[in-house]
Amino acid sequence: MAFTTLADGGSVWVNRRWVEYTGLSVDSTSGSGWQSAVHPDDLDGHVNKWQVSMASGEPFENEARHRSANGEYRWFLVRAVPLRDESGQIRKWYGTLTDIEDRKQAEKERERLRQLEADLAYMNREMTMGELAASLGHEVKQPITAAVMQARACTRWLSRETPDVAEACVAASAMVEAVTRAAKILDRVRSLYRRGPPLLEPVQLNETVREMTVLLSETANRGSISLRTALDPGLPATTADRVLLQQVLMNLMINGIEPMRGTGGELTVTSKRNDDGQLLISVTDSGAGLPDDSERIFEAFFTTKPQGTGMGLSISRRIVESHGGRLWASRNTGRGATFQFVLPPA
Repeated sequence: MAFTTLADGGSVWVNRRWVEYTGLSVDSTSGSGWQSAVHPDDLDGHVNKWQVSMASGEPFENEARHRSANGEYRWFLVRAVPLRDESGQIRKWYGTLTDIEDRKQAEKERERLRQLEADLAYMNREMTMGELAASLGHEVKQPITAAVMQARACTRWLSRETPDVAEACVAASAMVEAVTRAAKILDRVRSLYRRGPPLLEPVQLNETVREMTVLLSETANRGSISLRTALDPGLPATTADRVLLQQVLMNLMINGIEPMRGTGGELTVTSKRNDDGQLLISVTDSGAGLPDDSERIFEAFFTTKPQGTGMGLSISRRIVESHGGRLWASRNTGRGATFQFVLPPA
């Protein structure tokens, strides 16, 4: 649709397409008559921006819903530019309205899918809380026990006939360090289970690997499984939601640990840049390997575990793909399987 106005916004002319769509005649549209076609929720912002453009002479651009003759609202991108005379004074404004309803609906659907993905990831994190309970209890208990011992030592040094302040300060410092470590552990786990929209920020994948290795160390130890890492110290950051990537790595590591419980084994996490310059994370186990229909493991609700939900790998792949990456699995030459994902550098 197209329109022109005088410099003050009055005496509006509109083309036939406007008349056919809105049902408003040229006369009905003139002055402020065109505002009756704009959705009430968009009207104030749309009018204010238009008035700012007329006052400043800057080109106008805004998105607003416009009502059709049958009462249906559709999104339009409205643009207008000024026509100036030789002295630079604005004589007229020329504008267009472009239907962007399909684009807006697609954006709405993408946002709905992003929220669904975040909700599914949150549900999956809740389901895996039991896996971390023992590890968390063990990890927090160690620094707390150390803090208690240092507190007792500090009391003994200060209770002597001649208080040894220097030794008491050493014990107090060690106590602060131990309690601080316990607090950091709790913060790390709490961040895993926060709920909210994706928050994109620079993420160091090596740091994420180290965090998950610490969190899952006790789970691995109870199954006689050794955790190893081989990380490229020069690996650059990626741009991602930190918590969602923690979730992916936790899913892959737990998926590798579970088949080796009772029999022991080794889980290795490596990081490097591949030939395409992308960031590659590999999680390799020495367990039973992949089923014959290995690609199905990424399908929702498909699982080979008696107590599995079949959601972890499906959600992990969706998270990686939503960050512009790819996740896949392959059989090892010997025992076990390797799960790998790539992400673009920041």
